Amino acid sequence: MKKFFYILIALVVFSSCSEYQKVLKLTGEGATKEKFEMGEALFNEEKYAKANRLFAQIVPEYRGKPQAEKLMFLYAMTFYKMKDYYISSYRFEQFTKSYPKSEKLEEASFLSVKSYYMLSPAYTKDQTETKEAIAKTQEFINLFPESEFFEEANKLVQELDFKLEQKAFAIAKQYGEIAPGYTADFNSAIKSFDNFLYDFPGSRLREDALFYRLDAVFQQAVNSIEYKNSKEEGIVHLRKQRLETAKADSTLFLKMFAKSKYIEQVNQMASVVEEELKQYSIKS
Repeated sequence: MKKFFYILIALVVFSSCSEYQKVLKLTGEGATKEKFEMGEALFNEEKYAKANRLFAQIVPEYRGKPQAEKLMFLYAMTFYKMKDYYISSYRFEQFTKSYPKSEKLEEASFLSVKSYYMLSPAYTKDQTETKEAIAKTQEFINLFPESEFFEEANKLVQELDFKLEQKAFAIAKQYGEIAPGYTADFNSAIKSFDNFLYDFPGSRLREDALFYRLDAVFQQAVNSIEYKNSKEEGIVHLRKQRLETAKADSTLFLKMFAKSKYIEQVNQMASVVEEELKQYSIKS
């Protein structure tokens, strides 16, 4: 009985594949309509790759015809469902330009945006596509403020923005790290964290950024040379100056984040700075 059942299934599958191949190869009168009907049926069965092949054959035949709008939407959707986001972003964008009065305009616009979002890489990589996705999503939000997709679009922007924050944070942090064979660039780390805090004032990484900025200020101070000869200022007590900056910054951090996860490290830095500054009190 089981054997008969499996044979029956195999026959149905074979028949289905055979019918698909037959329609795929059809030419002449009636072929276009038959391919559209089978393509739509396959789409509804979630057989997107097969539907896509059929739609691709008939797209040129439907230009200017009433059913072209439906076909172009389904065609774009097959690329989206197959996760070919480069093409789906383009196809949905093309659809919105070709059919600005379509009832599918809002959905197509959002799916174009979602395709751009899906193309955004991990924050460790180049973020050109992330910036493009943010611009496209923001454009959608401005065009469709009452959209059913409005809330999801806002979430997409937040996620994309956070990638840019992570990227900027990672770059700034890297400057202050001392890897084997490399020397930390504390000046660049401090400037990068300043830029990060300016560009992303409400970032969830704010506490981390301020801590690593403070760490760069501290490391620069304790490893600093004693004096610097400046044309504008003459001899500058560089190390003392930097230690005083580190003291002020650590005091400010402790006021801002009294329950910080970095509290122990910051207290340790503050203690070292206090000890280092004592020698200048003795000298004076």
